Amino acid sequence: MTDPGAGSGQLTLTARLNTSAVDSRRGVIRMHPNAVAALGIREWDAVSLTGSRTTAAVAGLAESTIPVTTVLLDDVTLSNAGLREGTAVIVSAVTVYGARSVTLNGSSLAIQSITSATLRQALLGKVMTVGDAVSLLPRDLGPGTSTSAASRALASAVGISWTSELLTVTGVDPDGPVSVQPNSLVSWGDGIPMSTRAPRPEPVAVADPAIGVDDLKGSQVQAGKLSEWLKLALDEPHLLKTLGATTNLGVLVSGPAGVGKTTMVRAVCAGRRLVQLDGPEVGALAAEDRLKTVAAAVSAIRDGGGVLLITDADALLPATAEPVAALILAELRTAVATDGVALVATSALPDQLDLRLRSPELCDRELGVPLPDGATRKALLETLLKSVPAGELNLDEIASRTPGFVAADLAALVREAALRAASRASTDGQPPTLNQDDLVGALSVIRPLSRSASEELTVGNVTLDDVGDMVEAKQGLTEAVLWPLQHPDTFARLGVDPPRGVLLYGPPGCGKTFVVRALASTGQLSVHAVKGSELMDKWVGALAPRRGQSFDSGVTDRVVASLLTELDGIDPLRDVVVLGATNRPDLIDPALLRPGRLERLVFVEPPDAAARREILRTAAKSIPLSPDLNLDDIAAELDGFSAADCVALLREAALTAMRRSIDAADVTAADLEAARTTIRPSLDPVQVESLRAFAKAV
Repeated sequence: MTDPGAGSGQLTLTARLNTSAVDSRRGVIRMHPNAVAALGIREWDAVSLTGSRTTAAVAGLAESTIPVTTVLLDDVTLSNAGLREGTAVIVSAVTVYGARSVTLNGSSLAIQSITSATLRQALLGKVMTVGDAVSLLPRDLGPGTSTSAASRALASAVGISWTSELLTVTGVDPDGPVSVQPNSLVSWGDGIPMSTRAPRPEPVAVADPAIGVDDLKGSQVQAGKLSEWLKLALDEPHLLKTLGATTNLGVLVSGPAGVGKTTMVRAVCAGRRLVQLDGPEVGALAAEDRLKTVAAAVSAIRDGGGVLLITDADALLPATAEPVAALILAELRTAVATDGVALVATSALPDQLDLRLRSPELCDRELGVPLPDGATRKALLETLLKSVPAGELNLDEIASRTPGFVAADLAALVREAALRAASRASTDGQPPTLNQDDLVGALSVIRPLSRSASEELTVGNVTLDDVGDMVEAKQGLTEAVLWPLQHPDTFARLGVDPPRGVLLYGPPGCGKTFVVRALASTGQLSVHAVKGSELMDKWVGALAPRRGQSFDSGVTDRVVASLLTELDGIDPLRDVVVLGATNRPDLIDPALLRPGRLERLVFVEPPDAAARREILRTAAKSIPLSPDLNLDDIAAELDGFSAADCVALLREAALTAMRRSIDAADVTAADLEAARTTIRPSLDPVQVESLRAFAKAV
């Protein structure tokens, strides 16, 4: 790492491709914490990137295991800076202003389908310059924000290709790098925001789908039930009337976004008249236009009979209802009460629906479409690749590496793999053939709709083999988490139910989260993290008692009761293990620790000298150490240091070397001694003994 202009706040780093799906095509780069400190910026500040052209991006912290001379960029940012992987890039701090306006150009489908509001939501928080390519993948902006609404609207407007759609920035105001803000005017190249364009109030009957019921994967049971209900209500109503039952039929189909709810409904309704309303599109209209559109659809379906389908109904009829919602619901009741008409609504967020839609006179029946399991994901991939020229593919591997992926995610994965194969074919002149490397490479770009960056733990490349010591903790987690997922047949053969949950406890900074990351990386698992405080409320003090009131307000009891209910569940969790972590196990409600909940307790002990040596060796992989530094001797001297303290000590030693000389080639023993005056052991001997006593008692 060099400083091209002394005191200029610039670094010359080596560009490497960022394979993290969390950051992919979201305008986020990753740098070593020491490099961020050297630039004098904070995490999530903007930086300028100069290769053969100059662009800007947001800088996040990378794992401290990457070389300090490396900067991780996704493929779009590499292209925006005119870089190739492995080339030098000048990184510097830059001042970015909030955009007053941004104009873009894109495909005709995107321009015609995406509203100004949705476009702004997709670009919110991204930093851009004129000429940059930007994706529609929303950037996670931290607690209190959600990207799910934008993702659903984009998927509905553009289809499954929205994750691969790239736009070009054609103008910004003011000049220079700008950040898209909630009040920025975002429009297409003609300067006309989509929100001012005329709505499309007239519904149309949907043509028969391209996929039949026999081709459905993972939702055949739900399709069979819906088909039977439609047959009785629309084709054989006399049977219901003879038995004194109503012929009205309203069905709510719920399930994760992209799982195939609408595809399943349209496949079942093949051969029937189907009128479809797009919930996000209609919900974005003014109240009067919204009501007119719904009324037109109801009139059309009543005239000819058939099925009225409302997709993403929570966008049209949210729980926080407007006055017009009562009129919309009245129109829908009229449709359901008409002979020969059925109502089907889909939603990925049924808890955010207007409760009146689930009343007996509207949607009195519900169907749930689950996330596809490994076998279903493989079957979906086989269907998607059926007509694609491909080499030898290991779809079992891809299916095992895509937990949480739904049908739309897998379709996007195949599309991204096809783009890679086509790019290779255009270069080498060979016939386009999709291979295993294309699918594996696409995994680094496609992020499943069922996850959000705010809730998924970044796993990294550290495995259990890289974790120093922690022998008992690693073995306990392997038996409780990996064995049930990797050897379910053995558990079934021996008649053993795997543990439902595990509680990790130990002093702060001793590697509880680290070992979970390593466990997930070893088993190629996805980890969704929730802070205990966020179970209460993500806003600081929102549920804190008012001054003078007792803490026994009943709020905590209700949260605990809800958590226990979720852990027990009427339906057992499939391929899911709940992990808890704490440094105060004595304060946990005993009900949470009974069998069937967090039943397995694993003590993560403070590291001894041997463990500290392994921790230092792992942390030092990316830090050049001088020959006079002996990690064995250092580890023996760090009594009372936690794992986090050991890592912090090496990080501070590297910063000390940079302060000594920005061109320092390595970290010396003197640097580390100086760092020890700043980094102190954080372990409390009293707390450690208390935890050891708890471990002996349980």
